[in-house]
Amino acid sequence: MKSATLPGIIKADGEEPAFRAGERVAISVRFPVGHYRVPQYIRGKIGVIEAVMEPPAVNNEEEGFGRNAGRKRHYYRVAIPLTDLWPGYGGSVADGLRIEVYESWLERI
Repeated sequence: MKSATLPGIIKADGEEPAFRAGERVAISVRFPVGHYRVPQYIRGKIGVIEAVMEPPAVNNEEEGFGRNAGRKRHYYRVAIPLTDLWPGYGGSVADGLRIEVYESWLERI
């Protein structure tokens, strides 16, 4: 649940989500060295934010390499149509993948 913000209070970087439910986003296309939690098959795909996960969390990918220093961002539940993921998908066009993606992997479109 979101708390009320007092007038004159400035939120710290990362406290407010960068995206909102209903927004269309692209999953970034990157191939960094090491273990990253964004599957290759969703990179470059377009999805819709279904939910903002609260509270913000540390970037577990960077934390694993000791590079995070406690900086927090949001995870988002993103819906991607299965017809966009799997060519020739024979199921309903309403079928989709729901996956939580960290904010640093999402791009505004």
